[in-house]
Amino acid sequence: MVFNLALRRKTLHRIKMFERSYIPIKEGLSKILTHIKPLDKTEVIKIEDAYDRVICEDIYSPEDLPGFDRSTVDGFAVRAEDTYGASETSPQYLKVCGEVFMGMPTNLEISKGQCIKIPTGGMLPTGANAVLMFEDAQVVNEDTIEVLRAVTVYENVILKDEDIKKGEIVIKKGKKLRPQDIGALAGLGITEVKVCAKPIVSIISTGDEIVSPSTKKVLGQVRDINSFTLDGLIRQSGGITKKLGIIKDDYTTLKGVFQSAIKDSDVVLISGGTSAGIKDMTSSIIQEAGNPGILFHGVSVKPGKPLIGAIVNGKPVFGLPGHPAAIFVSFDTFIRPVIEKLISYDNTLLRYKKVRAIMPKNIHSISGRTDFIRVKLTEQDGKLVATPILGKSGLINTLVKADGIVIIEDDALGINAHQEVEVRLFD
Repeated sequence: MVFNLALRRKTLHRIKMFERSYIPIKEGLSKILTHIKPLDKTEVIKIEDAYDRVICEDIYSPEDLPGFDRSTVDGFAVRAEDTYGASETSPQYLKVCGEVFMGMPTNLEISKGQCIKIPTGGMLPTGANAVLMFEDAQVVNEDTIEVLRAVTVYENVILKDEDIKKGEIVIKKGKKLRPQDIGALAGLGITEVKVCAKPIVSIISTGDEIVSPSTKKVLGQVRDINSFTLDGLIRQSGGITKKLGIIKDDYTTLKGVFQSAIKDSDVVLISGGTSAGIKDMTSSIIQEAGNPGILFHGVSVKPGKPLIGAIVNGKPVFGLPGHPAAIFVSFDTFIRPVIEKLISYDNTLLRYKKVRAIMPKNIHSISGRTDFIRVKLTEQDGKLVATPILGKSGLINTLVKADGIVIIEDDALGINAHQEVEVRLFD
């Protein structure tokens, strides 16, 4: 990418100033994840309650699926070799010697020159190795058909273990269950599964200016946005939210709530109180609570720079910036991976849905810092366009209007107009 020389020199100067103070995302996340072990808690639940839950053990098939050779079409069960050479101009003739009924076992058997009428899903009779579709046959009378096309062995047939074999691993440990996975379990008669227990994530909202959404606020107050945003993100990631209320900027009160949260939770999030200021108490409370304490305070990311990452007595703790966009980015880059490790989820490559789109304008960045650009997707001339939703990180509306995020990695100086970019879609 080519920007003018003056801009580059200015940027490089800012890089040096920036890199002295803030840790890169990958390094910060690595520091946290090194201390995290999957929770040693499981539960057995019904499959109808298991959507999006993470399996904590390999699941083996107790039987073959479908369990019997079956037809995939309406037609006639035949011996494939009896149809060889058949055509519309030179048909073969077969004798009809019975009928298979849907959902019923059959003891019928065919020999050379015979066939049996069979529905879609019907059990293949003994001696048959293919099914001739009705469209490829002509009924001569109730006992005889003309074969107008040859079929191959196992054509229009599903073998008894073709879908799933007995003893085969159906679902591997660490997989998040999707609707099709639940369907497979149901088809095998598995009605309960052992899943990883959901981690409890406590949210402590801080700030003298924060009030409940149900409160009639006065000038100078703002309603709590962050705990509701975090609650949804925690649920999406597989955790259980525990809201501990809005705590005023009082050291003793906040310390007491935090110490209680550490005992009763698997992860603790403190929203607000991470920027330098007279009421900044979060970092000292976290540091005093247990070892090893704060691992980093400040990340080379925009938005979300003031983030605190800590481990207190083996439990991850995050001091989150107070701005909604910064909350969102901090959760996505740090807290979601922590929750996923706690529940042993190992398909993290499938975490995001992504699309390719065109960036319509230049976006400048600083090398050494990762930028998360909120974008709105539209279609123009048959192509997706990712228009930046610019605004300060304190504006929740920039997230509401956006369809996803474009990431400018820390080794780039920005994005050129008309460049193709990858957009991470919001769920």
